[in-house]
Amino acid sequence: MENTNQSSSHAVFNIKLHIVFVTKYRRKILTPDLLAYLKEAFADCLTAWRCSLVEFGGEPDHVHLLVDIHPALNISVLINNLKTASARRARSRFEAHLAPFYSKPLFWHRAYFVGSVGGATLETVRAYVDAQGTEEHARKAAAKTKTSA
Repeated sequence: MENTNQSSSHAVFNIKLHIVFVTKYRRKILTPDLLAYLKEAFADCLTAWRCSLVEFGGEPDHVHLLVDIHPALNISVLINNLKTASARRARSRFEAHLAPFYSKPLFWHRAYFVGSVGGATLETVRAYVDAQGTEEHARKAAAKTKTSA
């Protein structure tokens, strides 16, 4: 996985999210063709939101997305948009396949999982934050400045 920072006029960022959507009633409706279509639908939707789909995978009853997002986004709004747009597209394209499973226009369960993903472990970040403002941190920063000069 590429771990490069992106920048905008006022921020440098690298925000990746792991998102999981489960089908309504955990029904095993996701065929390989439907999963391939959902991958395209998610990628298109994310591009419109200034985001990108890094990885995608799925099983018959759920999908996993690894998404690179922009910091200006409201995550819950993005999630809702992804679920709505992908469900609408899938129900339209695979109507005959989905009809035996859902009599109403259903697709995703309303719950979801989202977790932040990064290159450093939580323990590494905690240690870094704890070290800020300590004498050891100041000594290391001064030594680093001397070697780069």
